[in-house]
Amino acid sequence: MENETPRRTMLDAFFQIHDFLVAHASMPIRRLLMDEINWDDRLIAIKGGRGVGKTDFMLSRIKEIEQAYQEQYERELAALRTRRKPKPIRPCLYVSLNDFFFTQHTIVELASKFVKAGGQYLFLDQIFKYPNWSRELKRCYKKYPELHVVFCATPVMPIDEENSYLEDIVRTYNLRGFSFREYLNLQTGLRFRSYTLEEILSHHASISREICERVHPLEYFKDYLDHGYYPSYLESKSFETALLKVMNSQLEVDVLMIKQIDVSCLHKLRKLLYILMRETPCALNVSSISDEIGLSRATTMNYIKYLKDSRLINLLYPEDRNFPMKPTKVYMHNTNVARMDFTREIPAIDKYETYFYNTVHGSHKVNATERSAMFIVDNQYYFDVREKTSSRDTIRPTAVGELETGRGNMIPLWLLGFLY
Repeated sequence: MENETPRRTMLDAFFQIHDFLVAHASMPIRRLLMDEINWDDRLIAIKGGRGVGKTDFMLSRIKEIEQAYQEQYERELAALRTRRKPKPIRPCLYVSLNDFFFTQHTIVELASKFVKAGGQYLFLDQIFKYPNWSRELKRCYKKYPELHVVFCATPVMPIDEENSYLEDIVRTYNLRGFSFREYLNLQTGLRFRSYTLEEILSHHASISREICERVHPLEYFKDYLDHGYYPSYLESKSFETALLKVMNSQLEVDVLMIKQIDVSCLHKLRKLLYILMRETPCALNVSSISDEIGLSRATTMNYIKYLKDSRLINLLYPEDRNFPMKPTKVYMHNTNVARMDFTREIPAIDKYETYFYNTVHGSHKVNATERSAMFIVDNQYYFDVREKTSSRDTIRPTAVGELETGRGNMIPLWLLGFLY
């Protein structure tokens, strides 16, 4: 009687997918966030807008872990004096929760089998598609203290203090699109480091001169503003088509599905977004917009917040105000999204303001100010943004779009892209 082929287990099937994805994953540069995360934490959320590379980020971390374990395995193998090889360790498993397996099986069930097989790092993607995902993660956290779980989260998902199940047990980190520094390193093959805001404020002239001795950043800055924020620009297909798909997913999934809004409202959401794309950066006339899209003022403000939460727009508030109050100004989330209205020629100063807000607010508090300055950062640094330099120095830090090296209080705007 011929031997029957052993039946494939659940883990075998997932490891097969895992191995293919890890082998074909490509993160062309090492993201700064990789070193900022405390990977010893047992429950980690990687939060980020669609299209910024969360999946590739996780797969790249898996590669690092598996390489370290492989090197350890080879050292142990070399030290053995017996011909019997130890069983290779499979420390990591990447699983997408959009697999139909999870219509009848649980995350806890997967974690149980993985831990019993010696697994230590479980990476979960598309977790919003699994009902009661936060409750399941808490059960895994309590039941398997030896297990580390890393999962991707969209910006609208409730994490941390917004989620009673995960409060006090999850550490959340934000993955953003490429900074100008990362884009410049990718385009040139150089390895410029990041700088703190304090370093830039104090030493921007010497820092910018040192960088400009090796490359001319302004030769790359315009292209970055046009298409450099999203990793999809590296792919051969149309960047505009890829970004349009991302933006529609943000509306259809992040807003409608996760926020549980009726699909009949999609057209009004799209219309709202297009109105803002035509006008931003701008003050917000809620009454006019409400009339144009046929919604109440309160509903319009809620929809505007959903667009902000999904990282399609940014809202600039004074220091002492926040939602649901009306913002001082509305910006598109980044300059790549801003230029997706192809009927509009965006003024350079509008691009520069949008870039300033996007690149600074990720790690700093950015507010409007009642003074003549455009922005106040961390409640202490007043900033202006200009297109060109002036003959005289400015009285406060001024980010200048068409300035290559700094002088006085005039800081090259591109240099703020070195904050991460």
